[in-house]
Amino acid sequence: MSSSDKIALVTGAGSGIGRACAQALVTAGWQVVLAGRRREALEETAAQAPDRMVVVPTDVADPDQITALFDQVKSRYGRLDLLFNNAGTGAPPVPFEEVSLAHWKRVVDVNLTAPFLCTQHAFRIMKDQDPRGGRIINNGSISAHVPRPRSAAYTSTKHAITGLTRSTSLDGRAYDIACGQIDIGNAGTDMAAPMRTGVPQPNGTVAPEAVMDVKAVADALVYMASLPLEANVQFMTVMATKMPFIGRG
Repeated sequence: MSSSDKIALVTGAGSGIGRACAQALVTAGWQVVLAGRRREALEETAAQAPDRMVVVPTDVADPDQITALFDQVKSRYGRLDLLFNNAGTGAPPVPFEEVSLAHWKRVVDVNLTAPFLCTQHAFRIMKDQDPRGGRIINNGSISAHVPRPRSAAYTSTKHAITGLTRSTSLDGRAYDIACGQIDIGNAGTDMAAPMRTGVPQPNGTVAPEAVMDVKAVADALVYMASLPLEANVQFMTVMATKMPFIGRG
């Protein structure tokens, strides 16, 4: 099957990493379903190639909307070859003891429960389609390895994503479903803009951090997606070379 016949679904496709990866997949020949909360933002993503992108506004914190999203994918295309679980959110950067239960639950709903549910739906499609199988890629983030200050909810869910990735990879073997994780550090999106001027460091200081072009992330995602199902990138870290991740004080 050529890439022009393959169907990808990207969550959080209205901006940043999701937008860059969706557009890169289209450039590589894929047809892409764009999911996200804001229709206008999704349509801006799709403007690059409206004939090869489909906009499906979806709040992944709502299980019913996730079901409707996958129902639309199946009814429109009859198959799904790639799921990129990219949508994510964080809680306000307050002291640990002040993180509200509501904020904690919202982050868990979006960053962990939603990828779990999306993966379940993808399994149901991929295991029964012909040719069988597909690929699932989870956005783990550098936070799947180490935390930033005041990020307990976000970091906890990203560590949990690694467990979901491993379980999905193992349970998917029987159905030719491959699963990998891309851990991204300081991609140059609007969300990362404060890093250029200064963000809190573990020692209590505020310091600028290096960022990288988001194209590097999109290129990495396309590479992972391009592999035959007999091969898999289990974990990939793509980060700004000079960001403070490797090293110690």
